[in-house]
Amino acid sequence: MNLKVFITSGESECSECGDKLGRHAWITLSSEKGALCLSCADLDHLVFLPSGNAALTRRSSKYSILSAVVLKWSRTRKRYERQGLLVEEFALQRAEQECLDDADSRARRQEREAMRRAEHDQEYLQQFAGRVRELYPDCPVGREKIIAEHTCQKYSGRVGRSAGAKALDEKAVRLAVIAHIRHAETNYDDLLSQGIERSQARKEVQDSVAKILAVWRGEAGDKSE
Repeated sequence: MNLKVFITSGESECSECGDKLGRHAWITLSSEKGALCLSCADLDHLVFLPSGNAALTRRSSKYSILSAVVLKWSRTRKRYERQGLLVEEFALQRAEQECLDDADSRARRQEREAMRRAEHDQEYLQQFAGRVRELYPDCPVGREKIIAEHTCQKYSGRVGRSAGAKALDEKAVRLAVIAHIRHAETNYDDLLSQGIERSQARKEVQDSVAKILAVWRGEAGDKSE
């Protein structure tokens, strides 16, 4: 199933979190709630691959379990036109690795990495990662940094940019860890790619998420979340 993300031309608002998204916001449409921002739609972990490189697009789409076509309305042509794809990070990395002989692909990856580094507040990132490790001492080595880098990215609207997260509030950190576990440790993305509604997909993986949380907290014997 091809998920679709639309770049709005007018003012928009997320039907779930209520955030005013402004013009040119990236949204998806849900049969349950209407327009959703990418964070509420659980698509904000995907990375954008612009149209233009057919080989990179083809390979990224092939390897990404969950992907979405990005569309924008053309006033001149009176139709939605494809802008590119949202794909999973590992899929784009694998596709880029296969395109290393292409100098343009190599330059694209370097530019993307430079942009990501510039978007991260390194001090805050380290503090957030330290808090993840403090609360979840048995999470895999290095995972706290991955969670922090994703959730604390500037301008992303993710939980790591909230006031609670900046105060290293336990609830905010827990939400970030849960989101990571869903995408990285369960078949949640696969369920979404099959067209299963987000609420149902979350129900199907909630037991797995709870068990992994207990292990990461060092409470593997405790079945409660």
